[in-house]
Amino acid sequence: TINPFHSDRLLLNGPALGGVLVLLYSCLDLKNTILDKSHYLLYYLTCAMNPRMLITVNEEISLRPVTVRVGQAVETVGQAGKPKRITGFQTHQTPVLLGVKERAELGTEEVLSVASVLEGIVILKDNPDYEAEEGN
Repeated sequence: TINPFHSDRLLLNGPALGGVLVLLYSCLDLKNTILDKSHYLLYYLTCAMNPRMLITVNEEISLRPVTVRVGQAVETVGQAGKPKRITGFQTHQTPVLLGVKERAELGTEEVLSVASVLEGIVILKDNPDYEAEEGN
């Protein structure tokens, strides 16, 4: 996506915003800039391009597939307890691609995320308090 925000739209990437603003400013005189000899200004957009993905790795930085739920992001500011942060979710195995307004959360209590935002490459560690359910 071409977006200057990252980390669940929480942080602004300055160079990415600059790249978008360069293109917008050059579009004010489109005929004499981008459509003429300054077509290279389109390359400034590459600063704002980021893949929306989720890859989970263990502490030794090797791929660790885990079940995640991916769905529409829901604002949970000011809600009591530990509310669900997504709605209308689908369950996938990592690695997974995320949509523009989608968010992911872990689908199991077996592992804990080192990062608070599940976006990009995320390191997972085993949950010391997890007890596996015994089958019948």
